[in-house]
Amino acid sequence: MIEAGHTVYVGARDARRGEEAATRLGARFVRLDVTDEQSVQAAAELVREDAGRLDVLVNNAGIVGAGKPVGEVTGSDMRTTYDTNVFGIVRVTHAFLPLLQVSSAPVVVNVSSGLGSLAATADPNRVEFHVMLLDYNSSKTALVMITTQYAKAYPAIRFNAVDPGYTATDLNGHRGVNSVEEGADIIVRMASIGADGPTGGFFDKSGPVVW
Repeated sequence: MIEAGHTVYVGARDARRGEEAATRLGARFVRLDVTDEQSVQAAAELVREDAGRLDVLVNNAGIVGAGKPVGEVTGSDMRTTYDTNVFGIVRVTHAFLPLLQVSSAPVVVNVSSGLGSLAATADPNRVEFHVMLLDYNSSKTALVMITTQYAKAYPAIRFNAVDPGYTATDLNGHRGVNSVEEGADIIVRMASIGADGPTGGFFDKSGPVVW
């Protein structure tokens, strides 16, 4: 996105790591903890004062969750996972909506997962079928539905969810088979669509995901 001429803001809870990443990329750092309403509001205010609008919002904050067998997951576990993976995305989207609405071609990309696809996780021939994570999987399913609801409520904004595939990141201990660049491809592609692009969909590198 930076190479395409965009001013990019990198949000992170950890100021040191966030600033290092922003410097490495040529982006601007914004401290952002999606579980903290004040942090989210402060980030939105910073962007408002700095740029006056936001053309693209990428919601990629996520935690893997408790990692427990299904029967051992508690309500507290679910709340913790959803606070980042679901409620956090709503907090951020709500805060930045006024800035998106003054853009000429606003886009929101929500990073979900193939593990959030009901079709994939119900198909014994898919690898997703064998990954049973009650809190994480269901949070990513919820994120797709949230995306569709925003898309219907705000037809002037392109809202889409994406599955970057099993990407080597801190989330999975870098065990993923895709590089960060490969995983980011669908995110960048959907972030770059115009006002006539799709909305309310779920996409991976091959196209629409059956979910």
